[in-house]
Amino acid sequence: MGGEDAPGYLCGDKIVRRPQSTARSNYLMRLDSFLSDTRLIKRRTQAKQACENGRVFLDGRAAKPGKEVKAEQIITINFANRILEVEVLDIPLRNVRKEEAKNFYKIIREERRKEELF
Repeated sequence: MGGEDAPGYLCGDKIVRRPQSTARSNYLMRLDSFLSDTRLIKRRTQAKQACENGRVFLDGRAAKPGKEVKAEQIITINFANRILEVEVLDIPLRNVRKEEAKNFYKIIREERRKEELF
């Protein structure tokens, strides 16, 4: 038992857990969770609403909040005043600190929109 990907190893009749890092490549995560855990969108409910309103795209297609995200995918978010396009580098295990959040994605494009009054 106890290969590299195993969550722990067998010691007698108990499983001893390996220490977990804050990342896990080759895993999947819900899109709305990824957006909130990496602080691209402040709250998960806001991320869910953005997906439901057609403002979030995964690899060029409109994505629902439950769509699974994996490394190397492209997420495009249409905010009110800007467009943000990022590449997913890794999947976080849990909420991460603000300083660590940027390690899970790479900004490909950030385009500000002009405010139009009329």
